[in-house]
Amino acid sequence: MKCLLDTHTAIWALTGNDKMLSERVKNIIADRTAELTISIASIWELAIKISKNSTITGVNGVTVFIDKLRDNGVNILGITDEEVIIVETLPFIHKDPFDRIIIATAINNGLTLISTDNNIQKYNVQWVW
Repeated sequence: MKCLLDTHTAIWALTGNDKMLSERVKNIIADRTAELTISIASIWELAIKISKNSTITGVNGVTVFIDKLRDNGVNILGITDEEVIIVETLPFIHKDPFDRIIIATAINNGLTLISTDNNIQKYNVQWVW
């Protein structure tokens, strides 16, 4: 399975808060054959929250978080022009630009988006929780 971790999913999975994850998601993440990715938009979102002094349990800075991603075999995807074009055509269900680019990344790359956000189901994207 090829998956894109939403920001909160990656944080919970990598910081010891896996009790927040569904059993299905825990199984996917534990499956060594699953290809896990994250959008650079999620890391950007995290950097903004940290710079605003938001407390994010278990996250001790973006550099440490990136190292945890790499140590756990999570690939980091950049943002492409195709994804920006997809954002323009998405229904305006989500107003958060990070959510919109993450959804577009999943669509463009044929990835299953792992997220607690039920609004994801309203888009034409594979979704699991």
